[in-house]
Amino acid sequence: MVRLGIGDETDPLAQNSLWQLQDPLDAYSRPQGPGLATQVAAGRRLRVLEGITNGRLRVRLLEDGYPCWLEASELRSHGRPAAAALLPRLQRTTIAQRLEQVLSFALTAKQKPNVYLWGGNLGPDFDCSGLIQTSFAAAGIWLPRDAYLQERFCQPVAVQPGVTSLLEPGDLIFFGTARRCTHVGLHLGDGRYLHSSGREHGRNGLGIDDLNPRNQDPVARHYRQELRGAGRVMHSHDGSPLPP
Repeated sequence: MVRLGIGDETDPLAQNSLWQLQDPLDAYSRPQGPGLATQVAAGRRLRVLEGITNGRLRVRLLEDGYPCWLEASELRSHGRPAAAALLPRLQRTTIAQRLEQVLSFALTAKQKPNVYLWGGNLGPDFDCSGLIQTSFAAAGIWLPRDAYLQERFCQPVAVQPGVTSLLEPGDLIFFGTARRCTHVGLHLGDGRYLHSSGREHGRNGLGIDDLNPRNQDPVARHYRQELRGAGRVMHSHDGSPLPP
């Protein structure tokens, strides 16, 4: 377990201070401008990394180690200083017992009206990795936030279009270019995966596709052509800072 410590108690927003959100907030990728990076659910903890810049604070979300920017005024209004906490690191045996919960959450999310939202992970609107992270978090399993980080985090599982026998329900399937993972889906079984895809090559929201090479649906075909591999979640994130 990793202990999440306490910052300078003399200034509530001081560097290294620890906060817990009482309400959900949007988080940003830059110290100014729209640039939604992610959404932060009520109850989550964070550490302040830097002082206020253009009205925003650079913080690190403690459950997944994700750095981002929050409006300082919103943190004051919707957060409270928090005490230290312990973050458990779950192993594969525990995770396997919770995968039915993960799949149930994702499939239930699909039934609600939704559209693709870059940075979305509160629902009903998600981006691809936001859906994955939130589905696992609903079962108490924390994963990194972004698709390329989730790919690094998982144990690789061999997969090719039409060759999916090594995949298990709850594995992650990764897509993108030869250089970088840009998309992720949740394997349901038999090469079928649930994912949140955008407008240009996707379904503008949650949908189910598969890796069967005989499936000529344009969305399924597009992602088959960008298949990078698959991975299995062997442990939960321990809250440590993420590599660049």
